[in-house]
Parts: sequence; C-alpha cells; structure tokens
Amino acid sequence: MISSCKFVFFSFIISLFISDAIGRGLVRNEQGAFQGYTLYTPLRSTDTVLLNMEGEVVHKWVSEYWPSNSVYLLPDGNLLRPCKQRGNEVFGDRGPSGGRVQIFDWDGNLIWDYVYSNENHHQHHDIEPMPNGNVLILAWERVSKEEAIAAGRNPEAVSDRGMSPDKIVEVKQTGPTTGETVWEWYAWDHLIQDFDKTKANYGDVAAHPELLDVNLYPQPRPDWMHTNAIDYNPQLDQILISPRSFNELLVIDHSTTTEEAAGHKGGRAGMGGDILFRWGNPVNYRAGTPENRQFFLQHDTRWVEAGRPGAGNITIYNNGRDRPEGEYSSMDEIIPPIKPNGSYIISPEKAYLPNRPGWNYTAPVKTDFYSSFISGGERLPNGNTLICSGAEGIFFEVTPAGKTVWEYHNPYDLPPVGPEGPHSVFRATRYAKDYPGLAGRNL
Repeated sequence: MISSCKFVFFSFIISLFISDAIGRGLVRNEQGAFQGYTLYTPLRSTDTVLLNMEGEVVHKWVSEYWPSNSVYLLPDGNLLRPCKQRGNEVFGDRGPSGGRVQIFDWDGNLIWDYVYSNENHHQHHDIEPMPNGNVLILAWERVSKEEAIAAGRNPEAVSDRGMSPDKIVEVKQTGPTTGETVWEWYAWDHLIQDFDKTKANYGDVAAHPELLDVNLYPQPRPDWMHTNAIDYNPQLDQILISPRSFNELLVIDHSTTTEEAAGHKGGRAGMGGDILFRWGNPVNYRAGTPENRQFFLQHDTRWVEAGRPGAGNITIYNNGRDRPEGEYSSMDEIIPPIKPNGSYIISPEKAYLPNRPGWNYTAPVKTDFYSSFISGGERLPNGNTLICSGAEGIFFEVTPAGKTVWEYHNPYDLPPVGPEGPHSVFRATRYAKDYPGLAGRNL
C-alpha cells in the first residue's frame, strides 16, 4: 500500500488542472461557511480525498477497490470505507453492491480488510461506525423463491432468484481480516401480509404499522428494500435506515439482544426488533393515500448529531424522482415525536407524526436542484446544511435561510456506467478543524 503523503502534492496539481480544463472544482467560498475539511470518494474510483475550504486536496487514500459507497473519517484518524468485492454470483457486483469493509490508517496502510460476502449475505450501500469501535454493516440476505411465497409474497412478484431483504449486523474487529458478529437484525423477522390467508404472516396490515407488508414494492427484482443508508443514534441506542423502494425511513431498537431483535418484545421500547418509527409513505401501512406520500426515492436519512442545531431531528435527501408536481430534489428535516421510553407517537389516523417536514431546502427555481439517485446531506455545527447532489457530484452548503455560502464540483472525470455520470459522488461529509481525527495532522 502506497503512503497517501506521496500523492498530496500531485493530487493538488491534478485537481487544479482538471478544474481549469473543464470548469470544475471550487465555485464559491463565502463568509458564513462552516470551516473544516470535506471528505468524499467518487463512484468508480479507488481514491478517497479530503478537501480544504479552498477546494484543495490536502490528503488522499488509495484502495484497490471501488467504493460501496460511503466513507468515514474515524476519531483516531483512520479511514473506514466499504468497497466492492467482485465475483458474488448470487448478489452481483454492480451499482451499490459491496461485500468488503476496509480500514486504512492516516498514512494509507491497510489495517483491516474484512469480507462480508458469501452465497447467503452481501454488504451493500453503507455502513456505520459505532462509538464502541464496532461497525454496523447493512447487507442483503438470500431468501429463495419458495421461502418468499411461503411468507405470503405474491408469486407474481418473485423472480426465480428469490428476494434479498435487508439485515444489519454489528461486527467487532478481531484481527487484520476477521470480525465477530455481536448483534444482528433481520427485516424478514418482522413481516405481515393480507394477500394469502393460507400463508405465514397473515393479518391486518393496518393494525400493525410496526411490521413490514411483505408485498410492498411488488416488483420481481431480488433487491426488495434497496436500503441506501444506515445511521446510529447513541443517545437513543436506535438505528435508522432508508429503504428507497418503500419511499420511507425506518427506525429500529438497538438496545435489544439478538434474540429480542428477532421477536416483538424486549429492548428499551419493549418492541423487540419491530419498527419503532416509520415516515415518508403512510400508504405502506394503510394509514394514508398516495397524496400523503412525502418521500420520492430518498437517500441519506440521518439524525442531526448532538450539539448541533436541531439535534435529534432527522434529515433526508429527498431525491424527488416521480414527484407529482414535477421532478426536483429537496433537503428535508423532520422532528420525530419520541416518547421517554424510546417509542414514537402515532396520530389518531394511525399515521406516524409529524404531518410534514419542519424545514426543507429547494432551489429558487426548484428544477435547478435535482439528482434522481444517490446524494445526501448533513447538518453542520453552525446550523448550515452541507448537501451532495450526487448525480453531478456537486457539493454545496446552505444557511437555514437557503443562501449558498460554499460550493464545489467534483473534478474527477470517470467513464459513465449506467445512470452514473462522470462526476457522480454518493455522499460528502464535512469535518470540523478541531475534529479529533485531524489533530496533529499536516494539512
């Protein structure tokens, strides 16, 4: 593994050259922007780069693999990065498929190389570092066509390849290439259906919003949920995920044991591994109509971190694909109505509150801000919001009033693949200048 310090000067020169040649790079850096460093990894690139506020590459890590798809700078200065493990014939290796999790030290040395991929499961899209040093891994599990039909799925909505519902595993590093699963949760343990009374999970879908209707997203593609983000709230000990196919977010309890997570009792909220909170599309649990739908193929659902304005709220990049009034993106923020025991309030209409976002950002001309896929955003410590419009690889920071105070266009120019353009980026993250992982670093 080549040390990243050898690349810093050359990457800076290359970034300037590309920016000058094709008009990409830093666009705006105004007073009021939150000072720090921005981390991202272009899709289909082996590079992960750290930018200063002037858009200069001040540090770089290089892997052998393309990302899948997020990247995290840890408090100790190490880089956590899921990536593509090719060759899995069951789950494939295109798009968000991953299968491998790596950690590099600051100098670019590979210190953990963990494969989470076999014929029964496969990491995809995102992972989440935890305060205890463990990693939450979002993965597909394999369910055969016969098992899916036995669970009450409409046979017309199951391909011969079966289904790939999501699971979450918490992994503790045990060696340079090994890890121990210390907790796990399976979506397939929390189903209901009203399609076939002769099959398992039959019941009243409207009476059980804490369960997933197995006939949601009635398409015969294995990737049933297409969950594209996972986040952890240490204050609540809860996990947030973003099933894109369902157009909603889900919250589950992490305070359970693995055994409790497979059932309906236990944990702080007393609901086992059932859904504590869901929002974005109440039609999924018969509590609304299509007009009540709020999300349109969303990405990057995450809690606002403690100590930041809106702490405990949830932000979402609402892509806006198939939005009835026209296709445009928005950055939404909702205020979840949580109870002291960690459960959430449902309205008399049986839909989870709130009725609408508490804040959102759209462009002055709404259609000027649109990314049909990937993308994300985060609340910054000064109250601004950093947004990644992923399809075009554009990062910009907006104030609460919607003014853009910083903007950068990813200059990496890579061959397009499918919907991914030459500059596409899954997500970008800003780290404060006093972030522990940057302490004492030569930037």
